[in-house]
Amino acid sequence: MNVVPLVCLFLLTRSGTTSAAGHGVIIVEEDSDVILPCSLDSKENIVAALFDWKKVAQRDQGQKDVFFYDAGDHYNNGREGQSPEFRGRVSHFPDQLNQGNASIIIRNMKVEDTGSYTCDFPRLRPPQTFSVELVVGAAPKPFITSLHETKDWSLLQCEAHGNPRPEVEWQDSSGNKLPADEPEFSVRGSISYVKLNITVKKTDRYRCVATQENISHQIHTDTFEHMNGAALKPYVTILDQTKDGMLLQCEVHGASPELRVEWQDSSGNKLRAHKSQIPETGSSYDIILQTTVTKSDRYRCVTTDKTNERSESETYVSVNGFLPKEEEEEVEEVEQLCERMKEGHLSCVNVVRSSDLILLLVVLKAH
Repeated sequence: MNVVPLVCLFLLTRSGTTSAAGHGVIIVEEDSDVILPCSLDSKENIVAALFDWKKVAQRDQGQKDVFFYDAGDHYNNGREGQSPEFRGRVSHFPDQLNQGNASIIIRNMKVEDTGSYTCDFPRLRPPQTFSVELVVGAAPKPFITSLHETKDWSLLQCEAHGNPRPEVEWQDSSGNKLPADEPEFSVRGSISYVKLNITVKKTDRYRCVATQENISHQIHTDTFEHMNGAALKPYVTILDQTKDGMLLQCEVHGASPELRVEWQDSSGNKLRAHKSQIPETGSSYDIILQTTVTKSDRYRCVTTDKTNERSESETYVSVNGFLPKEEEEEVEEVEQLCERMKEGHLSCVNVVRSSDLILLLVVLKAH
């Protein structure tokens, strides 16, 4: 399925406010705050200037006076004339006027605020007018609930809402659309709600996708479902490397609180590690386990569930360029092979002292 793009949109996460990066379309959720941008390219001081924000007339309503500023005189300090629906909701940025910024914030957005807005500088020579399109009612992230589960299947429910009503579907980790129950619809005020249930029977990451095509908006939420009691496969990466040691990380997605995760060396000895759990949906977690190793060895991350089912992933770490004797011999053999390839005017990849690459080059030799 093609992802529907958002147009000209970024988020100011600290304040929970949405703004457009330039002229274009701003898509926001109802009850959120929004910044409508209006700045002079010249960045000239507009403290003593006049700028006028209006909402363009629509078929069902006339033009609205949103915000008016004239050399310090504006709607928020006693000036009359503001349209009633915007009173107490609009403010500007007084400390940024000297940089040419006439942007405004409108708080507590309503679906009725959807429309075209203009920012006009009538006294500039030549006069300048900026415009932006605002769409209110974008669906927030869908909410996923596990309604019922056994060791063989889970009944999941996805709930999404917005205006216009979003289309909702379930996907697997490959992005394939999955068959689901018939959706349930309801309306509260101007917002439409959709619930979509699905029964899943295999371990996978599942995604609920909400799409509002007519406002070019799409958003999703993921959940990981684990079936049949199989131990979850860990994912191992090397985060940092120095001449004295390496920082290893093990990740397990969609784990239950009962899952035990540990690092071991090649002799099966448990290593000291730092663990963190990041809550997902319901009772599942993403587990991250980090350990620092200081000697060359083969290390494994092992998961064990409550039925003692195990799964593991391994990695080989070479500290200070040291390898066991048998692997040093493999390196020497591969280096000799590379020398012979050069004599035949063939290029040879530099030998990296990692067992996986050694084995790869030996396969090339065998062919």
